[in-house]
Amino acid sequence: MLSNKDMVYPVCTDKIHDNCFSVFETIFPHYVSGQILIAPTFAALKRKVKRNYIVILSLLPLSLFAQQPKDSIKSSVLEEVTVTGIKTVRGTGHLPEAKDGVIYAGKKNEVIIVDSLDANKAINNTRQVLGRIPGLNIVETETGGFTANGIATRGLNPTQSIEMNTRQNGYNISADVFGYNEAYYIPPMEAVSRIEMVRGAASLQFGSQFGGMVNYVVNEAPKNKAFELYTSQTGGSFGLFNSFNSIGGTIKKFSYYGFAQYRTLDGWRPNSQQRQFSAFARLQYNASNKFIAGVEYSLLRNRIKMPGGLTDSMFAANPRSSFRSRNWLKSPWNILAAFAIYTISPKTTLSIKSSFLFSNRALVWRNEDGGAGALDEIDPSTGEYVHREVENEDMRNTTTELRLLHNYILGNNQNTVAGGVRYAYAWFKRQGGGEGTTGSDFDLSVAGPYEYDLDFTTTNVAPFIENIFRFGSRLSLTPGFRFEYLRSTGKGYKEEGPDKIITNENRKRSIPLFGVGSQYKTSSNTNVYANITQAYRPIDYSQLTGFGLTSKIDPNLKDAKGFNADLGYRGTVKNVLNFDVGAFYLAYNKRIGTVLINPGTVNEYTLRTNVANSVHKGLESYLEFNLLKYLNANSTKGLSLFNSLALIDAKYTSGEFKGNRVEAAANYVNRIGLTYADKKFSGTLQMNNVGDAYGDATNEKRSNDPVAGYIPAYTVYDLSATYRINRYALKAGVNNLADKNYFTRRTDEYPGPGIIPSIGRSFYLGIAAKF
Repeated sequence: MLSNKDMVYPVCTDKIHDNCFSVFETIFPHYVSGQILIAPTFAALKRKVKRNYIVILSLLPLSLFAQQPKDSIKSSVLEEVTVTGIKTVRGTGHLPEAKDGVIYAGKKNEVIIVDSLDANKAINNTRQVLGRIPGLNIVETETGGFTANGIATRGLNPTQSIEMNTRQNGYNISADVFGYNEAYYIPPMEAVSRIEMVRGAASLQFGSQFGGMVNYVVNEAPKNKAFELYTSQTGGSFGLFNSFNSIGGTIKKFSYYGFAQYRTLDGWRPNSQQRQFSAFARLQYNASNKFIAGVEYSLLRNRIKMPGGLTDSMFAANPRSSFRSRNWLKSPWNILAAFAIYTISPKTTLSIKSSFLFSNRALVWRNEDGGAGALDEIDPSTGEYVHREVENEDMRNTTTELRLLHNYILGNNQNTVAGGVRYAYAWFKRQGGGEGTTGSDFDLSVAGPYEYDLDFTTTNVAPFIENIFRFGSRLSLTPGFRFEYLRSTGKGYKEEGPDKIITNENRKRSIPLFGVGSQYKTSSNTNVYANITQAYRPIDYSQLTGFGLTSKIDPNLKDAKGFNADLGYRGTVKNVLNFDVGAFYLAYNKRIGTVLINPGTVNEYTLRTNVANSVHKGLESYLEFNLLKYLNANSTKGLSLFNSLALIDAKYTSGEFKGNRVEAAANYVNRIGLTYADKKFSGTLQMNNVGDAYGDATNEKRSNDPVAGYIPAYTVYDLSATYRINRYALKAGVNNLADKNYFTRRTDEYPGPGIIPSIGRSFYLGIAAKF
């Protein structure tokens, strides 16, 4: 079966990239222009390729490359092959039926090839990079001091991607797999080769989450060079400067890759300056064709100033205003990982990945009593500001996943079984309410004890197994099972008025999860897929003890359960059309959300609680059509139009708010883009049209609490282009071309509380080179 390095890349620009040839070098037979063929040697193939053409490869149905009984493969030997442009569908594809010990057959999934996109990667502009994924809801909090990294689909909560299982190179990079699964670090997009996303049914292979899994795959080392240097320098509006530099190479049996990124930004709003440094290093030992092993280290260092949130009236008056000048946050992140892959036989692969995260997040800010409308002013009686609050969190977690994938013959068909086990242990220390200084600088010193000091632990053991049963060459059925064992503890104290409440909790859960998927190949390039899978989300630390929270918390919070279901049709038509059209149904029982209590009175406040059961259903479609290839199949240029559309009906189905829309769930997400590409120039114009939503379950349009209220629909345009000359590339673009005033989030905690406006029109210009 295919290893990680054998991923079929959909785009190779300028000239033939080594990544493309790594596919041809190791995969025979090949799929070219609708035929299965075997090239005599890789050297012969490479020698005959016309290097002055752009070669664009789509993500083909890689099940064609899976091992099959020899008598089932009809092949012909060609003396030479000329490649002048294969599958000019850009940017988006699908995962094979099985890869890296994971089964994807019958699952809703997407792969985004980052190198193929014209986007503002200097600030990880998520709507440009991931916008082709239907229904993706994105938290845009750059003006609050955070770069955008919160995502969700199907009307789920996008804050810090808490409904997703967030990974880098296949291992977890969030603070905790269950207890505190917020993501504060993602690699810079200039370092990412592809992004893999699996919806719903990912709960069997990756964890029990409702939202699915997203995996950021970092660039690999070049295979035919001892040393390669890549450098990219970008400047832009509001003080943006981003420097990205990477090195990599292969020396005998060792390969290495590393990057360093430094970014500074003054911000669209006052008091939103940030500095960030991130780095990554990988060393890999390629012992043989059967065994590889390696280690990786990722780090993030940042210091962010947060301008605070706004009320509705503040936003209407001036969305660029800021009434906080003393709010700071830092979140140093460290992740150490090790991996090994052993090909036991041509039919069996064993892999292990283990990671250790040791990180911190600390915050000093003006006490948010009174919400966004309470001004941070100097007390005339003292001539000083009030004391700020200091919050501090330490995070440690280790996760190990062992996976085995085996192909076997049953009857006349090859079947595939994939199974394994995850072990995770996390320790989380949360301290808050400490009395800080009266100053405005970045100072985390505390006078006296914290108002609360809590230690949490989570132990998780989860075995899982799935099996592809194939019935002939077209139909497959994939049942699966996962068993989650959780043990959570909490110790410490919390001051409530004059009382100090001591906490000592110990909770255990055992959760079986079942699922089944099916796939029917309607042709060599298209298939119908369907699946239904149970999901589960335990209450986490952030829900039990709010961090800088203005909402009150229900002490009787319960875990949430439900399931995901998908039915869709996807594939490619010749090399001009790429599509994935389907319907989904998500049941989310005991959903935790935000409710406005005593609305319209002076005593109104918001409460985090198990609101009720909710159902999220709708349609998702992705269509991409290449006009120039349709008119001329031999064209080496491309002009493609893509549409990523989701229609979402997310409503509560029980309780006091039955029939109300789920908070933060837009009723539609529609993105349309036009892309032109030739061997030197490429450019993309993208429209992002997102429907309205509400800040809380009461669906109040306005309230005295800025957390509850209306989130209006908005439309934003982005334009990006790249011009390549030999080893150099010039990048430029405009984000929010029409300078739209809008926001995507109302928050009851940092970087608010209140409305966090999204950034207005901005420009960027950069140059990159590879040596």
